[in-house]
Amino acid sequence: MESMNIGYARVSTEEQNLDLQLHALSGAACGTIHEDHGVSGAAADRPGLSAALAQAGQGDVLVVWKLDRLGRSLPHLVQVINDLRKAGVGFRSLQEQIDTTSAGGRFYLHILASLAEFERELISERTRAGMESARRRGKHIGRLRKLSPQQIDHARSMVESGRETRAAMAELFGVDVATLRRAMRRG
Repeated sequence: MESMNIGYARVSTEEQNLDLQLHALSGAACGTIHEDHGVSGAAADRPGLSAALAQAGQGDVLVVWKLDRLGRSLPHLVQVINDLRKAGVGFRSLQEQIDTTSAGGRFYLHILASLAEFERELISERTRAGMESARRRGKHIGRLRKLSPQQIDHARSMVESGRETRAAMAELFGVDVATLRRAMRRG
């Protein structure tokens, strides 16, 4: 079976027009062009993209007019393009002149992947620093506790004095017995 260029075009709103993208993809000898109208690049469910990816096989090339038509972020783009590579499918972006079927295109993709990894690491570092700063200011980090310190103290005094069972106190506060047990153990 002969390899094929498979086009993918997307516009974010129904008012936008695909003509420019469709013309460019036709000029790039795409045998089939899949489209998504009024679909954000951040949307997980993009029927046109799903169809294009399902059609693409070993030796084919997925072609887009511009990188931002394919993915919502650099890490997402790199992931999609890596998935294509693993399936033996090439990738081409007409505006950025990226073509992973060439050595130069693969090199450019590696640079993009490095930038994506750098971006993820920066976000992670900023998140950790922000959490540490919040902890130093006495802010609680993570999921909110189901029981207040007052509720825990009340439950502890009732259970330890024998006036109530853990099960009764858990029911009173609307939590599971295991949740109450952990809270009482913690503090």
